[in-house]
Amino acid sequence: MVSVWAADITPLLIEETYRAYYNKVPEWRKEKADKLRNMEDRARSVGAWSLWEKIQEMTELPEHAVFNLSHSGKYVLCACSDREGVQVGCDVEMTGVLRMAVAERYFCPAECEIIRAGIQSIDQGQTDAGGDEKEQTEWFYRFWVLKESFMKATRRGMGLDMRTYEFAWGLDGIPYMRRQPEEYPGIYLCREYELKQGEARAAVITTDEEIEGRLHEIRLA
Repeated sequence: MVSVWAADITPLLIEETYRAYYNKVPEWRKEKADKLRNMEDRARSVGAWSLWEKIQEMTELPEHAVFNLSHSGKYVLCACSDREGVQVGCDVEMTGVLRMAVAERYFCPAECEIIRAGIQSIDQGQTDAGGDEKEQTEWFYRFWVLKESFMKATRRGMGLDMRTYEFAWGLDGIPYMRRQPEEYPGIYLCREYELKQGEARAAVITTDEEIEGRLHEIRLA
């Protein structure tokens, strides 16, 4: 099973707290953080690894556990599976402005239609026209974190054309892959999460057989 965890790294923006966590992470993570100029970027880097270490302390994950990390704004995210050899990808993004030009360049036509409409009728992916910008923005970020999560699960990153795979939502309100790249024919489960009433969106995609529905939130300090 995949479990999903999130934390707010705001406490790490205080130098004393940051140093306390920095001193506990591996040397390679320290070196990675040291290369970052911005204090918030360094806090996210250290905070993401600290979240993973806290998860290991709180759970009984095996040594072969598979995990993936993401961060955006004040949030860090970790998705981890207790099964060896599965693919796991996650993404978190602070919701900002509508980036329709980005969607039109990278997303599938049907996904762009849903974003423009701002609302989706679950059956057969039909859309209702006339969504306002707030609704359109929400749909953009829902698609974005799913797209990013799949790229991370496959370890292809931006080398994988986002238009080769498409997402839709079932009657249960859970996203699924309507279309997949030919080189990745396996069964992928998808879940999405909302942080702080829409302040950020997150998603997880995996070849594991189950994803925990609950998002666990951890205090770093």
